[in-house]
Formats: sequence, structure tokens, C-alpha cells
Amino acid sequence: MRTALNRILLALTGLVLLVVGLSVLVGGLDLQRRWNFTMPHWWPFTGPKDVLLTAHDRTRYRAHDWWWPVVIAALGVLVLAALWWLLAQARTRRLRQLRVDSGDGQGALLRGRAVEHVLTSETEAYKGVEWARAALGGKRGAPAARIVLGLAPDATPDEVVAGLDTAVLDRARTSAGLDRLPAEARLRPVRHRASRVN
Repeated sequence: MRTALNRILLALTGLVLLVVGLSVLVGGLDLQRRWNFTMPHWWPFTGPKDVLLTAHDRTRYRAHDWWWPVVIAALGVLVLAALWWLLAQARTRRLRQLRVDSGDGQGALLRGRAVEHVLTSETEAYKGVEWARAALGGKRGAPAARIVLGLAPDATPDEVVAGLDTAVLDRARTSAGLDRLPAEARLRPVRHRASRVN
């Protein structure tokens, strides 16, 4: 959802900037007179000396009591929305800690990065895998793994996925004391140069 929202916001911002930039360019370069075409009557820039807001437009609401509170409230909403968007970019979906049953009733917290490191190294050690990256998401009591791995040219995807489930993920479930550890694996081929035969 965050990616879709980012794309929508960037597309709308780009569209607004494009329209404003084209209107300034058409008016500033006086393209209407040079290329002999007319713009709609509502177009803000018709010549190089035109401005977006006239002096009357800029000052006509200053005498009203509601003007400055509305301006400050609108700017405040824009600042809060920009801060919310910035913080949303910094927030990750990674699980920082994982709750493990230690048997004493208290439980223990295991760092998510440690589990990711073990998953990555064990996946890379598996036959047919050249590189791997693992990320842990979900909640402390119900984690989920996302693994991206690069397959060697001689690897069989079915065997790699089966081995990943029975060896790597099963060992991670057992060592963390989890009933289940759902995982999403993305397989990518590793590109190799063609070998020359003499």
C-alpha cells in the first residue's frame, strides 16, 4: 500500500509541476505571440510580464478576520502531512524482536536481525543457491519470513524450495520454538557469462 501511495503522490506532484512549468514557460517566452496561437481565457500567463497573482488577488482577503487563521491552518496541515509521509518512508516492516519461549514462563526476546542472518547464511549454504537475502516481518508472536535467493544455473527450483522448507525453515522454527513460520521465497536466476570452448 505504501508503494502505491508513493506512486500516486509522485504522479500528482509531477503533474502539477508539469502544468505550472508549462504555463510559466508559455507566458515567459511569449510563445503565444511568437507561434501565433491563443490560450484559453483562464490561462494565468499570457505574456512575459504577467504574474500568477495580481496585487489585488494577493491583498484582498487580508482585512478579513478569517484569512490568517485559514492560511496558518492550511500550512499546518500540509506540514503535518509531509511529516507523516516522511515518517512512513522511514518505518520498516521488519520485525526487530522475536519472542521465544524459554521454558521458565518469562520468555526471551531474540533479535530479528540475528534470525535474518542465520536464515541468509543457511540458505546460501544450500546446494544450488549462490546468494540469499532474508527479512523477518509480522508480529513478535507470529513472524513471517521473506527470502530472496539467486539460483545457480544447475539448480532445480523445486528441490531448492523443498530443501528450504524442510531444512532451513524447519530448523529456524525449531530453534525459535515457533509452531509455524510462514515464508515467501522469491527465486531469481543468477546471470553467468557463456563459457568458451577451445
